Amino acid sequence: MRFADIGQQLRAYRLESGLRAEEIAARLGVSRAALYRYEKGEVIKLDTIRRLAELLKISPLSLLGIGVEYFSRPIAFQERLRQVEEQSDQILQVGDAVCYQTTTDAFDGALAEAWAEAADNAGERVAARAAADQAMGLLTARKKLHQSRRANIIAMLSEASLRRFLTEGVAGGLALSERTRTRCRLAARAEAESIATLMESVPIGLQVGLLAVEPAGNFMVMRGRERAHVCTSPFPADMTASQITGVGTITAADEAVSVHQRVAEAAWRNALKGPAAAARVRDLIREIGPR
Repeated sequence: MRFADIGQQLRAYRLESGLRAEEIAARLGVSRAALYRYEKGEVIKLDTIRRLAELLKISPLSLLGIGVEYFSRPIAFQERLRQVEEQSDQILQVGDAVCYQTTTDAFDGALAEAWAEAADNAGERVAARAAADQAMGLLTARKKLHQSRRANIIAMLSEASLRRFLTEGVAGGLALSERTRTRCRLAARAEAESIATLMESVPIGLQVGLLAVEPAGNFMVMRGRERAHVCTSPFPADMTASQITGVGTITAADEAVSVHQRVAEAAWRNALKGPAAAARVRDLIREIGPR
């Protein structure tokens, strides 16, 4: 067994469960420190894996990295994405309005402000602010990871998603003050211009295309030296648990990887690329205009 992998999956499923570490430790009859050691890759007994799986309401096979992993909480899904990206050298993305790893600081700044304002207006302000800070920390960790690893990325963005992004701005759907919503729309316009620039310049290790037909679901194929994963997601990076309901999945099954790889390759062949894609993105910016 790969105890480091089990530990990573345990952390993601702990976040998915909504239980605090001390609650899980108490029910297992171990210390919180022991639970954290399991998450860091310490040897864990099969009986403990079985009891953890029962407590987290998942299959023991999920903790062993076999089968399909399911996540209904965006924060748990983002944590598991970070773990898989840590081992990935190549990433194929199909769908969404942005490729988060390549977004600008302006995107993160607007997102942090929007989430903080929404948390301050929530009923349980302290808990909402802590959740927003945790989610922002996970996104920041994913971006820093990419900057250090520089995995090769081919991203096929959805024109329909980009149109919604420009119309609503970063963190679209959140109830925000007019000042913050305006900042989020301006940040979206700046992000779209950055995307157009990346399409034209094609920096080493990054290719960005535009899909005229919106995919039925967003997914990523992530390949590392030892294995590949498919991640299907209803959770855009700039949306919180209060904004969206869905289930994200992650699997390393060969058949799933093969099917999604074929679909991604076909999508790339049909996508707009280079100057043509950049021109279309700038057309959308002008068409939607400042709001």
